[in-house]
Amino acid sequence: MAERKAKTVAFYDIFNGDADGLCALHQLRLVEPCEAVLVTGVKRDVRLLQRVAPAPGDVLTVLDISLAENRDALAHALEAGARCLYFDHHYAEEIPRHPHLEAHIDPAPDLCTSLLVDRYLHGRHRAWAVVAAFGDNLFDSARRVALPLGLSEEGLEKLRELGEALNYNAYGETVEDLYFHPAELYRRLSRYADPFQFIAREPAFERLRRGYADDIARAQALEPLEETAAGTIYLLPDAAWARRVSGAFANRLARAHPARAHAVLVPSVAGGYTVSVRAPVARPAGAEALCRQFPSGGGRPAAGGINGLPAEMVQAFARKFQEAFSGP
Repeated sequence: MAERKAKTVAFYDIFNGDADGLCALHQLRLVEPCEAVLVTGVKRDVRLLQRVAPAPGDVLTVLDISLAENRDALAHALEAGARCLYFDHHYAEEIPRHPHLEAHIDPAPDLCTSLLVDRYLHGRHRAWAVVAAFGDNLFDSARRVALPLGLSEEGLEKLRELGEALNYNAYGETVEDLYFHPAELYRRLSRYADPFQFIAREPAFERLRRGYADDIARAQALEPLEETAAGTIYLLPDAAWARRVSGAFANRLARAHPARAHAVLVPSVAGGYTVSVRAPVARPAGAEALCRQFPSGGGRPAAGGINGLPAEMVQAFARKFQEAFSGP
């Protein structure tokens, strides 16, 4: 009688395609190497767990995607007998209790997923967490956690530029809008334990750096659609460059005017608009609550987004945006 072959366990790395998701996974795999199926996409493609149909014993590592948006798919995976390690900083609602789920979820406004992974790994590859925090527009957090590294101001600026470039690549309605598919960009990152080596040697960095500079210059030449003391709204044109730069532009506006909220709208290929919202840096709260009032909206207190704002709801959004950030 032939021997029955033992089932091979499958591993899945499921991660947001922005700087935070990329750097969170990179930190983890530098310490815990694993040959895994990569499941990722553009930044707004957050329901990634739906793409996976795990078998009993399979292992899912989930990074920087909202549990609230993936609750049903996570429940199905756990019921199927999969194990899951979950890191995230977005709104989660109630976190399920299950013996096969290990969740590290904290929505504090000064944290990102890579900082949670840094905490989990006791700072073993902290420079990548600094990169991610800069990319996620958490400049104060980036500088704070970088202190033990003893970096010069020039070194910090290089990590900031890398974080912004990685984050910039994730924005777009489809992967065709991007310079690199996030899975390909992760593979390139994975060759470098040191972010400064990636900056010095990896051609992808220079391509992203130049693309970011060009697209930001185009966005900064535009006039706002609406501007008040509470917040500013920009409407970008229907173009790939605008879809790519929308999030980075919103981050830059937030830093330049820390007392104001900002919203950046871009026409969607499917109709309506995608929206990036940044709460005032001086009061980093309210973005997620605002965005959740509209279909496909979500995020975190300091930064939120709406994947598909119908055209007929733009005026309602503008009104609620100003109301949300006009308080004391």
